[in-house]
Amino acid sequence: MDRLIYLKDVVTLAMDSEKCIGCGMCLEVCPRAVFRMTNGTAEIANRDACIECGACSRNCPVEALNVQPGVGCAAAVIHSFLGKKSDSCCTLEPVQGTGGSCSGCC
Repeated sequence: MDRLIYLKDVVTLAMDSEKCIGCGMCLEVCPRAVFRMTNGTAEIANRDACIECGACSRNCPVEALNVQPGVGCAAAVIHSFLGKKSDSCCTLEPVQGTGGSCSGCC
């Protein structure tokens, strides 16, 4: 499941880096390892891995994070339902050694 990623550029996650105090709470609560610490502050390392659960924004003590839970995924599901095959809720990152092909999910 770690290879599942969101559609590119649909995630609503935003961070105000000037508010970040470097407590690392977002790293602790994020189930998808979206954040990393750099020079004592958190930063978004893999936005497209975000599942918009909202754990980071609810636990940030200084409200440096904002995410609208489910918004990006909801749009992706609607597009998929309407028959747009390229817009599923998530995709698989290419597996090394497969030439970029799907690893059996489809």
